[in-house]
Amino acid sequence: MRGLKTCPILGLILALASLSLAAKLTQVTSGWDNPTKLSFYIYVPDKLASKPPVILVPHPCGGSAQDTFSRVATGLSAQADKLGFILIFPQTPNTCWDCSSTKSLKHNGGGDTQGMVNMVQYTLTKYSGDASRVFVTGSSSGGMATNTLIATYPDVFAAGASFSGAPAFACWNGAGLVSSANMDAGCQTNKKGTTAQQWGDLVRAASPGFNGTARPAMQIWHGTTDTVVAYGYLADQLAQWSNVLAMSFAKNVTGDPLSGYTKMVYGDGTRLVGYSAQGVGHIVPFREKEVLQFFGLL
Repeated sequence: MRGLKTCPILGLILALASLSLAAKLTQVTSGWDNPTKLSFYIYVPDKLASKPPVILVPHPCGGSAQDTFSRVATGLSAQADKLGFILIFPQTPNTCWDCSSTKSLKHNGGGDTQGMVNMVQYTLTKYSGDASRVFVTGSSSGGMATNTLIATYPDVFAAGASFSGAPAFACWNGAGLVSSANMDAGCQTNKKGTTAQQWGDLVRAASPGFNGTARPAMQIWHGTTDTVVAYGYLADQLAQWSNVLAMSFAKNVTGDPLSGYTKMVYGDGTRLVGYSAQGVGHIVPFREKEVLQFFGLL
């Protein structure tokens, strides 16, 4: 009888122990080079895959690592728990990511992009991660950072997914840090007339020493009624990456992944796709299923 009475207590103890061991977002404060004083948060699931993939998730303007983690926690981190990949949530002390200074627009230039890549390298080393399966996805300023990281570090990332972002080397090129004051629809007009070849040349110049056989794949999302980051940047990003990847437009697929969305497929759709979200403003809601499928993790 005594054993029967203590079973509920034992169950409670085991449940509490399980909660205490559950994965959570934690900060890394040392062990990596940090040229622009970024903050580094990481989510490591309790059960890691063998040679785990790594996904970097830069936040939007005015956001934080914690806010971004909460926004994707029910989807992306749940998949991390299931599939065993690691999530990195960087945080800038500024309002938005530096996607404009020469430091960030140059491979190993000492800007925000290098700081975030250093987080990736730390993670790969500490957790024996798979260097061939490193990805980046972000929204708004995080989407701009995604484009910039893919452009400047094609040797690090296998693919990226940009939500409501802008091309690498967009209108803030050389204008200093992006702020919410100049990140508006009018900004897109500064690059009107730029050809696909010119967009592509900017990317190739960002990492002139890259001699890899394949540049990172890109997935791009944008809402048609975005009044913060111009909808025209969707076409600019597709022009840029179709030129860089030497991919031709193949077809539109309406209603994919849901009503009001149009999927724009380049080639066979494994290297470059765009999504136009009819009536959606800033920011297009995150779609972890489509992102992870594009990354080859689902």
